[in-house]
Amino acid sequence: MEKRTLYAVILSVIVITIGFTVQTILYPPEPAPPAVEEPAPRTPDRDPAAEAPDAPEPAAPAPLIAAGEISAVPQEGISRQPQVYQSDLIRVTFSPEGAAVSSFQLLRHLDDGEPVEMIKTGAPDQKGFTLRFGGIDSPVVDDLFIHRRTDDRNVVEFYRDFYIGGREDTPFRVIRRYIFHPDEYMFELQTGFENSVNEFIPLDIDGLAYTIATGPQIGPEFESLDGRQEFRRYLTYADGRRRNVSVSAGAREQITDRINWAAISGKYFTLITVPGAADYRFTFSAEPVAGLQDTSRIYVSRPVIRSSRSTDTLRFYAGPKTPDHLGRYNSASDNAFRTQNLDLDEAVETRFLLGWLENILKFALNSISRVVPNYGIAIIILTLIVKVLLWPLTHKSYESTARMQAMSPKIQELKEKYKDNPQKMNAETAALYKKEGINPLGGCLPMLLQFPFFIAMFGLFNNHFELRGAGFIPGWIEDLSAPESIWNFGDFTLPFLGWNDLRLLPIIFVGTQLLSSKFMQSPGAQAGQMKMMTYMLPLVFFFVLYNMPSGLLVYWIVTNVLTVGQQFYNSRIKQQGSAAAAK
Repeated sequence: MEKRTLYAVILSVIVITIGFTVQTILYPPEPAPPAVEEPAPRTPDRDPAAEAPDAPEPAAPAPLIAAGEISAVPQEGISRQPQVYQSDLIRVTFSPEGAAVSSFQLLRHLDDGEPVEMIKTGAPDQKGFTLRFGGIDSPVVDDLFIHRRTDDRNVVEFYRDFYIGGREDTPFRVIRRYIFHPDEYMFELQTGFENSVNEFIPLDIDGLAYTIATGPQIGPEFESLDGRQEFRRYLTYADGRRRNVSVSAGAREQITDRINWAAISGKYFTLITVPGAADYRFTFSAEPVAGLQDTSRIYVSRPVIRSSRSTDTLRFYAGPKTPDHLGRYNSASDNAFRTQNLDLDEAVETRFLLGWLENILKFALNSISRVVPNYGIAIIILTLIVKVLLWPLTHKSYESTARMQAMSPKIQELKEKYKDNPQKMNAETAALYKKEGINPLGGCLPMLLQFPFFIAMFGLFNNHFELRGAGFIPGWIEDLSAPESIWNFGDFTLPFLGWNDLRLLPIIFVGTQLLSSKFMQSPGAQAGQMKMMTYMLPLVFFFVLYNMPSGLLVYWIVTNVLTVGQQFYNSRIKQQGSAAAAK
């Protein structure tokens, strides 16, 4: 086999392998939780006034109790009216039943025209930030809490008195206080306990006082967690390191180490829990609930309280997964809670090798979008800029290809002359390349050097938050972060493929890719050698890219169109040069 044919085969294998594995490269499987014990975490600065430390009481410890032994003190006339907190960013609806959250909407981010709901439930009685006495398996406290009005509109407070069986004469009060700030997605949940006598509350259920649970799932709505359109990942952060926690469907995973924060991370939104000073126990859960198969929940359990009066503080972030919003909690001057060194922006996925290039392209795209308020047009302009910057590489590739095409007759002669002596044929071919000053890989390497730009563009268009919900062509490409559709098959799904939509952009991509490949195809025998490159690769990428974001396909289609234009221009210049030489 001549060297050039071997090079073509090797290049074909490389590119096809890249095509099949591009999704694996960009969406690596979650690593299994490490078995080694991690060192103690760096503790972020906390507001000492936010929490009251447990003060030891002289009374002797009481025996363990069961969750069923705790009852609400009977009280008539408690309102069932929901309470609502609203700012420019969020609208939170509170249910008096357990003083839990029934709705947490992000007003500036839409899902099918409605605000994104961060508490996704399967039944009306399911809520977020619920309270349990004891551990995870204890029943949810759903007694009616009394709403207490405060002078601060950013504070929503509830309370209710409870007693332990056999201790009806010494009730204790539970206070649930939510504290917001108008321009932040973070809020505080303070849980207070006040005993009616000067002794600690014997709230000891298997070593735990209470557990707070987030909602069964975070929003927005999704059809499936396919890892491309949407996903859920479980994260912890401690000692400057982010850890991915593996949680099997229908299972739980308890975190035994002390951590700075725990998070449920989606593609564009995240829910992060930041513990206070108490030694909380964290548990991730993917156990199904009624009406909801795919769940992602955080349980935060509080050990026994050794005080007659105490207040614990948890902070939650429920909002966009962007460095701008999350990074403000690294500096006390940038947020109203005066927190620092939380490193919440570590919840944002980054590319290990090409993150720097993706950030440059992101900056360029955002800069263009400020001038052109249509992200689809901004993508086209950015693609044109990238094409211009890569012109020297692509032009060199086309020149090398053209020279190789011009050499085809001479190479064919060598094949015929030395068809019975492959070694001699290869030696003569190499000598011919050297004489003509041609590098057989001259047309391949410049094209391969463009591949990092494709990977960076893929990451940009697949994860760039600003592209979420950004339309291009009304009625067709409504969301550049999602696949477009011109016809939905309804309940029918294509066997094996799992497709239930007809998409136009992948078809246009195949057409432009074939046209671009045709321009690059060499005549004669070389065309047969490159047939797989010409026809197979577009077909392979058709299946790979079918359900990819529209923004990525717009980029690639525009790249192909510009490539065809560049090839046509080079051909015209070559023809004009040949005509001038003939004269």
